[in-house]
Amino acid sequence: LAVKDPTAVERANLLNMAKLSIKGLIESALSFGRTLDSDYPPLQQFFVVMEHCLKHGLKVRKSFLSYNKTIWGPLELVEKLYPEAEEIAASVRDLPGLKTPLGRARAWLRLALMQKKMADYLRCLIIQRDLLSEFYEYHALMMEEEGAVIVGLLVGLNVIDANLCVKGEDLDSQVGVIDFSMYLKSDEDVGSKERNVQIAAILDQKNYVEELNRQLNSTVSSLHARVDSLEKSNTKLIEELAIAKNNIIKLQEENHQLRSENTLILMKTQHHLEATKVDVEAELQTYKHSRQGLDDMYNEARRQLREESQLRQDMENELVVQVSMKHEIELAMKLLEKDIHEKQDTLIGLRQQLDEVKAINMEMYQKLQVSEDAMKEKNEIIGRLEDKTNQINATMKQLEQRLQQTEKAQMEAEAEDEKLKQEYVNKSESLQKEFSQKEKQLLQLETDLKIEKEWRQTLEDDLQKEKETVSHLRIETQEIVNLKKEFLKLQEKNKQLKRICQDQEAALEELASKLSESKLKIEDIKEANKALQGQVWLKDKEATHCKLCEKEFSLSKRKHHCRNCGEIFCNACSDNELPLPSSPKPVRVCDSCHAILIQRCSSNVP
Repeated sequence: LAVKDPTAVERANLLNMAKLSIKGLIESALSFGRTLDSDYPPLQQFFVVMEHCLKHGLKVRKSFLSYNKTIWGPLELVEKLYPEAEEIAASVRDLPGLKTPLGRARAWLRLALMQKKMADYLRCLIIQRDLLSEFYEYHALMMEEEGAVIVGLLVGLNVIDANLCVKGEDLDSQVGVIDFSMYLKSDEDVGSKERNVQIAAILDQKNYVEELNRQLNSTVSSLHARVDSLEKSNTKLIEELAIAKNNIIKLQEENHQLRSENTLILMKTQHHLEATKVDVEAELQTYKHSRQGLDDMYNEARRQLREESQLRQDMENELVVQVSMKHEIELAMKLLEKDIHEKQDTLIGLRQQLDEVKAINMEMYQKLQVSEDAMKEKNEIIGRLEDKTNQINATMKQLEQRLQQTEKAQMEAEAEDEKLKQEYVNKSESLQKEFSQKEKQLLQLETDLKIEKEWRQTLEDDLQKEKETVSHLRIETQEIVNLKKEFLKLQEKNKQLKRICQDQEAALEELASKLSESKLKIEDIKEANKALQGQVWLKDKEATHCKLCEKEFSLSKRKHHCRNCGEIFCNACSDNELPLPSSPKPVRVCDSCHAILIQRCSSNVP
């Protein structure tokens, strides 16, 4: 026959005993009335069986005096795995009559049974086998499948209501012995099987109802949490929807405004283009009837006008950019002023804190001086005590010499001498005690001084930090001052640009007036051309004398020919001059038709 494993046999026996004790406890509780006291024998046997089950395979731990083997260690671990068990553990630790870990474990089992959560607590403990391996061997009941079976059997104890008094009971000195006589069958047990079956069915129904109630409570709590979260999300979505609607309305209004502004701008540009087209067409018609010279002059004037208008447009754009920059700079200045005010407030608060720190530092310095004075006084007292002890030691030596002398002479005075010696010994011991007390006080004062020094060091560090913040704030204020200077420079540049713009506008006005005058002169020239059409230029050989002064042409009197009327004048008679924008010098004009004169060489000059 194969030899069975003794640990497996022990586990099977403990499992069978647990089944019998739990079954007997439930049956007797139902017949007794379900509410049990601590003196009820089946309940006591149940706790003894549970104690044996928890002790099976428990590791032995070494202590200072002996080897320790208790079940309180794994049970104490439950409060870390199951938060609801913290109350039981705290109440067990606070019980005044418990002195041993075994007594605390017995009290913990009784409280867990009264709470009807013993099965839940042990189930959490069995799941964490890596933690149980610190307390149990690998073959222990709690590490094997039998432990899970026992936890399942403990669920049936939820039908029992136990009213146990743990505070006054002596749990440390109880002896855990299993009484097997309670589990032997009798005739009454055989007769009451039908009644037990009915009771078991009722208990099963009660357990089912309680478990269903627990599940329903958990589902209700989860549904409440979901409803709260959905309500919160719904309110947030409603708020976001309202904000989005407001934003849409604002965007629609802005879009409408922009469209209206766009239509107005288009209308203005169309009117302006039509006007400019009409002006350009009129000018083109007038210039087509004029000659090539007038066309050149007009084209040059028109080109300059375009350039000036382009310059004016550029200046207007620059002015708009400068105005926008000015607004941005003003906003920046406002923000900088706000930052300056805030930083000034922080500087005021920091100064107040510095004053408070200085006051605390002065107080600590004064306390330090007082403590130093006290230390000096105590050092003086210690010096005095040392002098006294030296004197006492000298007197003790003198007394010993006297005793040696008196022992030889007088044997009767030995008792008195011994009394005196005992008194001096007591005095020296008292002085030594006082000296040790003074040393303790000195050490305490040294620790206080160290604490005060550390406090002073921390205050100095805080003061250094505050100084650093003040320096940082000063740098920021300097940067703000520099920004102000740059802002003033930008303002001056803006003023200069405005002046340049005004000068250019004045120049454009002057140029426009000159152009209007030139247009009038051009119209006069056109009328003169119409009147002088059909005339023919004179040949150079035929024109030998000036028409006005009738003098002969020479090197000093050069010919000036009018290309409009054909007359020839000398340079002395043709003094009429007309300034033109296309030429740097004024041009000579005919006296009769006011046309431009062309210089020619005389007939005898090559």
